[in-house]
Amino acid sequence: MLLLDHVGAKSGERRITPLAYVPHEGTFIVADAKGGHPHDPGWVHNLRASPNTEIQVGPGKIKVHAAEAGPDERERLWPQAARYNPAWGQYQQRTQRAIPLVILTPRRE
Repeated sequence: MLLLDHVGAKSGERRITPLAYVPHEGTFIVADAKGGHPHDPGWVHNLRASPNTEIQVGPGKIKVHAAEAGPDERERLWPQAARYNPAWGQYQQRTQRAIPLVILTPRRE
């Protein structure tokens, strides 16, 4: 579990959302699953507006850049993500949309 720090795209309010993640080659992959709901959760809209943010994994905070996996990258990563977190696979079966994967890449500042 990680804590995603993000700012409301409309409200400008700071929010923290706990998310399951998959570690992958030095990045953190999270799924825009929302339990299989047909629409993206608010945190995804917020990251689209402000992709540079921070996460907390355990006691450490990490500055990251968020980017949605493109279609080819998602197709390659989805099987691994669904194996790592089987709930995501179940959520995908509940919806017609392809659940996006968001890749959180550590950044230097």
